[in-house]
Amino acid sequence: MSGARGLSLRRALKILRTIGRFRLDALIPNRQALPWHLRALLAPMRLIPEPAEAPNTRLRLALESLGPVFVKFGQMLSTRRDLLPVALADELSRLQDRVAPFPSAEAHDLIARALGSDLSLIFSEFSSEPLASASVAQVHAARLQIEGEDHDVVVKIVRPGLAPVIRADTAILRSLARQLESHSVEARRLHPTEVVDDYERTILEELDLSREAANTERLRSDFADSPLLYVPRVYREHCRSNVLVIERVTGIPIADVERLKAAGTNMPLLAARGVETFFTQVFETNFFHADMHPGNIFVDVTNPDEPSYIAIDCAIVGSLTEEDQDYLARNLLAFFHQDYAAVARLHLESGWVPPDTDAAAFEAVIRDLCEPIFEKPLSEISFGEFLVDLFQTASEFRMEVQPQLVLLQKTLLYIEGLGRQLYPELDLWETAQPFMERWMEQRLSPARAVQSLIDQAPRIVEQLPELPEVLASASFKLRKIEHHMARQTRDLQVLEAREATLRRRQYWLAGALAVSILFSLAS
Repeated sequence: MSGARGLSLRRALKILRTIGRFRLDALIPNRQALPWHLRALLAPMRLIPEPAEAPNTRLRLALESLGPVFVKFGQMLSTRRDLLPVALADELSRLQDRVAPFPSAEAHDLIARALGSDLSLIFSEFSSEPLASASVAQVHAARLQIEGEDHDVVVKIVRPGLAPVIRADTAILRSLARQLESHSVEARRLHPTEVVDDYERTILEELDLSREAANTERLRSDFADSPLLYVPRVYREHCRSNVLVIERVTGIPIADVERLKAAGTNMPLLAARGVETFFTQVFETNFFHADMHPGNIFVDVTNPDEPSYIAIDCAIVGSLTEEDQDYLARNLLAFFHQDYAAVARLHLESGWVPPDTDAAAFEAVIRDLCEPIFEKPLSEISFGEFLVDLFQTASEFRMEVQPQLVLLQKTLLYIEGLGRQLYPELDLWETAQPFMERWMEQRLSPARAVQSLIDQAPRIVEQLPELPEVLASASFKLRKIEHHMARQTRDLQVLEAREATLRRRQYWLAGALAVSILFSLAS
């Protein structure tokens, strides 16, 4: 048996034992709907007594016991409130990505081999005790000396041997997702295989710290002169695929609200700047930090009246296509203006709901859902609950989950949580609407159209010599399509005439048969 297959088998057996130990089969609502081989696999588990904890808690504990891949998968699922009941999503959000550190001697060796030199020749100080240890990597404090100046840094090192475990675990998750898709129409609507594929791609990208270095530099450049967000400097010459050396920043953790208040922080401004930072990343720079949980966000209160954010850990980022960006902006503005007819129309145009959807009925349910939450402060609105209600309502219209928007939805939920903690009276609509209107005006302005034409000019000039041939080819193809459609129309007319003749013959035969029966009964 090959090493990869052996690892997959061992992981599969461990997962089965964990499912049995925590009696996770109790979470399956309709076991009879499962294929026979899965029912047979789960049947012996009924002999095991159920633990005292509630089923949702048991799932969280089981994921923690299965290790880093499943912990991070559970964390990701906790943001997918379109997939999970609220109580289960809340329980999974409690998953902690804290694991025991691997030995410092091993970390030293890995860093030295990656950088090709003894640590004492690179760092003037290096702390053997890790600052933090998570599922993918751990970080150590250190000090670099560059041109006679000391620079406080953190050194991040990837845990060894993770990639094979990730691939084995995600192969099992993908197999389960395919089983769900093959036996459930509702599961197919939610694209579980795509969810697993996205997760595998995301977590494998986290293993490549050179990608995180590039992400950090891009985000730092986007906000270089902004009062909204500070992103640490990357010391690129000391970075490798498994080692990241980055500026060590100081600030108050975003979750430490009492400390922020004690420092005299302007909380309304901080909350408003959080919203502006989010929309700037999504719509202006189109490059957003997609892992903005409280552990990755700090606040610089050097000037408490003008607080700014500090973002670390840029391993997971997102961006939207121009089309998705445009549809999302138009949807948000339609929501802000309470133009539910426009929301329904945009969902149809984008293909997010099937083309045969009753637009008036869709508009009515969106209106019923959205009207109660307008003109309320953030303290009285839960976007988590709103998104759940929206997806549950939209599922009645066969609305498809958009995998490309999952990271954005996750980020929006983080922003909501932060805003609720910092300044519950924040009116999200009032804060976001002017930004969105300004963005749309700029997008549709004549200057933007001229700039777009200038940007495309080299490509247009390059293709200009081919234009006559392209036009001739297009004209020929158009005539061919018209000819084909005319022939199809004639064929359809012939078929309709034949069908009419057959119907007439059927009527005559039915009449003749009826007359024959009458005569036979009368004789």
